[in-house]
Amino acid sequence: MYLFALSTAEQGASLALFEDNVLVFESSLFNRQTHSKGLLPVIEQAVNTRPGMTIDRIDGFIAARGPGSFTGLRIGISIIKGLARAVSKPCAGVSSLDGIAFRFCHSQLPVCVMMDAKRNEVYTAVYQFQYGKLIQKSPEVVCLPSTAVDQAGVSALFVGSGSKVYRDMICRQTQGKAVFSYPAMDGISASALVISAVSDNGVFDFENHPLHPVYLRKSDAQIHFEGKTGA
Repeated sequence: MYLFALSTAEQGASLALFEDNVLVFESSLFNRQTHSKGLLPVIEQAVNTRPGMTIDRIDGFIAARGPGSFTGLRIGISIIKGLARAVSKPCAGVSSLDGIAFRFCHSQLPVCVMMDAKRNEVYTAVYQFQYGKLIQKSPEVVCLPSTAVDQAGVSALFVGSGSKVYRDMICRQTQGKAVFSYPAMDGISASALVISAVSDNGVFDFENHPLHPVYLRKSDAQIHFEGKTGA
């Protein structure tokens, strides 16, 4: 079985191709071009990694469903839905936070994912793993960074873009007990999206992972519109 995964939830983009739960291609893009301009050639490159491979041989498509950039999420989800529809294959969504947390699934400490949500807030959830398996996950919320630290506790591994933006505050609040990831590991990984999706039994259940964007809060444009209309 071939699975293709894509994340455009943050400024960078991540793509991965799996064959029978084995990663055969992964690529990350970090540039200021819009995702729509640079992604399709890399998707073609990913498919051409396997001799004789074509898009229609992919059995399922996965996208980071959010939280994250409103524009980025719409682009990635649209691409995945378009590819899936073109070849009549299923598509599904996995949490962007999972795409970070599962890079650290062998951590013995609680893993606190903090994505920078701007406006002095973070998208966050706290994960507890045991022997590489997820045993507990807190609800996904958008909140003040200090609230996220309170939820995680002083002895935790802090990861994600928000953990770097608010590193000094985290260190103060945890009295220097916080552990941080290497900066290159803070982004959403498309391969981690797949690992999260198949972590229970190695089989991805598309029906239980609908591909709908999860924003956790209203966009700036919506807030501005409602403020003008009094909604």
